[in-house]
Amino acid sequence: AVFSFLSLSAQKDIVPSSSVVISGQVASEITISLEDLAAMPAVRIKDVTITNHLGEKRGKARKMKGVLLKNVFSQITLTSKMPKDLSELYLVCVASDGYRVVFSWNELFNSDTGHHTFIVVEKDGKKLADMPDRILLLTASDHMTGRRFVKGLSRIEVRRAE
Repeated sequence: AVFSFLSLSAQKDIVPSSSVVISGQVASEITISLEDLAAMPAVRIKDVTITNHLGEKRGKARKMKGVLLKNVFSQITLTSKMPKDLSELYLVCVASDGYRVVFSWNELFNSDTGHHTFIVVEKDGKKLADMPDRILLLTASDHMTGRRFVKGLSRIEVRRAE
């Protein structure tokens, strides 16, 4: 089958999520609520132009605050703590509409990307509970920002490469 990048479409009408379930290679499944996220330390995020896979401007994310995804994971116990095992892990971040993006463990914890990947808790002056496309995941340092801009984040599956 021929795969066409032109046939890809971005997320459109998203059902807002009210929690994120983290499962997989974790000691026990955990559900993080809007209230849990709102209580975590957040930092300001620079305004980000959202682009599609061709680099075309699709919008602007402004007046944001976010919780670093790696800080969320610092509170989670994994099934293995061996350093070499961590290098085999990756995260599948799943939206309410099934849209998926992937991060390697090293990408988040051993590169600059981890300092720019956020769960957005405030956008356009609105708190998390009032954001129509919550829960958002954004990597502000990406070149094509829309590729990993997840609206309605509902699950993060921690998997091991085999």
